[in-house]
Amino acid sequence: MEVGKLVLVLSYLQYGYPLFFLYVIFLSVERTPQSHEVSTSSVKYLPGFGFLPFQLDTGYIGVGEGEQVQLFYYFVKSESDPETDPLILWITGGPGCSSLEGLTMEFGPLHFDDMEYNGDLPTLSLNNHSWTKVASIIFLDLPVKTGFSYATTEKANNTDNLQTGEHAYQFLRKWLANHSKFLQSPIYIGGDSYSGTTVPIVVQTISNGNDAKTNPMINLKGYILGNPLTINPDELNYRIPFAHGMGLLSDELYKVLLSNCRGEYQNIAPENSACSNSVQTFNKLCEGVNQEHILEPICDRVSLKRFRSVGWRTSHYAKLHNLKNSMVLPGVKCLEDWRKLSIHWANDDSVREALHVRKGTIQHWTRCRGDLSFTYNVKNVVPYHTNLSAKGYRSLIYSGDHDLTIPFISTEAWIRSLNYSVIDDWRKWIVNGQVAGYTKTYSNNLTFATVKVSYSTLLSLLIIFFNPLLVFQLFFEFLSCIRWIKCEKLYCMPSFSGIRPCCSSLETFRMFNHAYKMDLLQTTLGFLKV
Repeated sequence: MEVGKLVLVLSYLQYGYPLFFLYVIFLSVERTPQSHEVSTSSVKYLPGFGFLPFQLDTGYIGVGEGEQVQLFYYFVKSESDPETDPLILWITGGPGCSSLEGLTMEFGPLHFDDMEYNGDLPTLSLNNHSWTKVASIIFLDLPVKTGFSYATTEKANNTDNLQTGEHAYQFLRKWLANHSKFLQSPIYIGGDSYSGTTVPIVVQTISNGNDAKTNPMINLKGYILGNPLTINPDELNYRIPFAHGMGLLSDELYKVLLSNCRGEYQNIAPENSACSNSVQTFNKLCEGVNQEHILEPICDRVSLKRFRSVGWRTSHYAKLHNLKNSMVLPGVKCLEDWRKLSIHWANDDSVREALHVRKGTIQHWTRCRGDLSFTYNVKNVVPYHTNLSAKGYRSLIYSGDHDLTIPFISTEAWIRSLNYSVIDDWRKWIVNGQVAGYTKTYSNNLTFATVKVSYSTLLSLLIIFFNPLLVFQLFFEFLSCIRWIKCEKLYCMPSFSGIRPCCSSLETFRMFNHAYKMDLLQTTLGFLKV
């Protein structure tokens, strides 16, 4: 028996526990990580930051046959009221992109510092607009081989859209069974980019489990999607009309494209050389344009190559920047610089130890894996949206208005195809007296919104990188209606974002008017305490 286990047994004997109870304790202590039980470890200190002022847990949960798939996660407890605040399961797009990006570069509580990098361990600071101010979030590395998630057998590395949805459902059930105080929390599933396909499948799988009375029952309320890939690859046909509207190609070329291709720019017939040549001309015109945000400069990339017209598949990195101690980078100028920092940070031994990463499971952490054994067996998730909204689940769909990868007009198109009635028509929403975007509310609890200035669809929420306040407010308003529907006396809230006003008690109504000119975060915390 190891010394640590002996000390544990002796300490229990000191307090008079019976021998049988000690035997059970001993058996549980004897189990190793290979038993694939739910593992949860508290992270008190992170290299590059220091002692954490918020609760961060990491761990693994085994799913699939024989629990051969070990999914790694980061859990951040809400800094407001974790007992009643929403719980969000976030799945970063890709597929194959780590949720560490959400934790440290998007809407999580930390972000890498804007500083000249000299090869030392990157440093981090607090994100004042973290979504964890008002919600608890599980950042999940999904599917298998993403981030620090791994498989114990080579066969278990093979997965697909439907199996990924099942794995996420198994994960959430086991996590909630191990964190029973969150069983009553309103639960939302969120994701961006390719997770626009993954998330509806996950939500449908959870809903099916609830219908079958599978325990634990999950208090599922809805889902949140940013620039979601919904119909693959047909949705990419909207890139050309979007580019024309943004002034990236001439009227003459646009007319030629319309004539030669008739709206089909992805699955071009082999004999239609005129269309192929026109599309090739368009692609050359877009070389040098940042397709994640057309107003931003092109940066030295460490991300995946562009998605191919044959399908939403990612390739290996064109080159991977080896961040060695001798390397010196200029000050952070764009999202790619933060991505480089994340590679160096996540591969540091002290960071891995602090995060409780199992040794020998992942040799080199890669922000986005291009070598997944992944089968794309779901191409269109519009039927999922139809079914989920019919069941009453809420959905927030938002798009950056300068994203060329998945243009907002493509998202508008498939939402229109649902044929839902319009509750509140196209209108602006405001942040700090400025137009932040436009929004439209439909029946069946669906809200669509555009976000001005910037957004990333390929791998992350670039809007959060450039202006986190906008998305934080949009996120807050979507969640804030949850508690206001049971007030005895209802007063219309003057929705400062332009999204359909919610109602609240007179006390909250007065508080809103008082807090309207205050800092948004203070206002948010006040509302969600109601």
